[in-house]
Amino acid sequence: MRMLIDILHPAHVHFFRNAIAEWRHRGHEVRILSRKKDVATELLDAYGLQHKVISTQKPGRLQLAGELAHRIHATQKVIQHYRPDIMLGLMGPSIAVAGKLTGVPTVVFYDNETTHNLNKIVSKLTDAWISPRGFEYNYGAKHIRYNGYHELAYLHPNRFTPDIGCLQQYGINADKPYSILRFVAWESIHDTGESGFDLAGRRKAIEKLSRIGAVYISSEKPLPAEFESYRLNLPVENIHHALSFATVVAGESSTMASEAACLGTHAVFLSKSGRGVNKEQEERYGLVNNFNEGRQKAALAHLENLAQRGPEEIKREAGARRDVMLADVVDVTQFVVDYVQQYDCSSELAAA
Repeated sequence: MRMLIDILHPAHVHFFRNAIAEWRHRGHEVRILSRKKDVATELLDAYGLQHKVISTQKPGRLQLAGELAHRIHATQKVIQHYRPDIMLGLMGPSIAVAGKLTGVPTVVFYDNETTHNLNKIVSKLTDAWISPRGFEYNYGAKHIRYNGYHELAYLHPNRFTPDIGCLQQYGINADKPYSILRFVAWESIHDTGESGFDLAGRRKAIEKLSRIGAVYISSEKPLPAEFESYRLNLPVENIHHALSFATVVAGESSTMASEAACLGTHAVFLSKSGRGVNKEQEERYGLVNNFNEGRQKAALAHLENLAQRGPEEIKREAGARRDVMLADVVDVTQFVVDYVQQYDCSSELAAA
């Protein structure tokens, strides 16, 4: 088969990279359309994945709408020359429209409820709309669910082994407790109306986590000078090793909270709206503590409670809870590869 993969976000690189390797091993041809968003293109380059940049993210709704129109047109042009048998992506508005206009079957994977109205449109245009079981909405007959989380496509033990050496060469002593704070830029389409820690809250979060051990900050936006000494200076492709050995991961990223949970690291997620995946990770496994509705005060109180516990206890408890979770989920890359393999020359997708 000739496959066309749409990459809009750094997390999409991680989701597809193992599947791409497997598809190519099986003899399929795969091409990648990319987008300049955060470190998405840097990740593709780091993993040696050739790609074609067809748009750049810019802030603001009008700019996003303009980018979407441009991306649909650019995708159609690629389709005319490449003639893919199938297109795959996450969120997927551009490939859903382009696929409908050109008759190319499209499969979209997604796990974020905050784009509900867009999801409804995309799910009607695609041949299959696939989510984790914890997703809170139902989009009808084309909506397929699997047992697991997107992050298990690259963090399942079959796909990832933590390497302490990846951290030591960059000055991170993983033999001692440390925490990671993640701040986001709030510029994605699913970030409309969102917010996280204010400046005072960031200072308090650093102070509380410093009682556990060292604190490192990962930020999509430039850091204020007062936080610069906490910057996590690590190649983007090594971030999951850092998450794996951390004692606590706290911040504003739903994806990073889920990644931490999948690696057996206690996660704290602050946002205005919640996510079904993170909610399930809290209710089923106790791996994430969600503070929705912008409950910064409650999130800081939770960090205070964590600071009063021993880091060994925090890590041991999260590891045991991860073991319970892993017994209950699938290798998501294997699911994705096998599902797409069901596609045949009649351009029909069999339900999984």
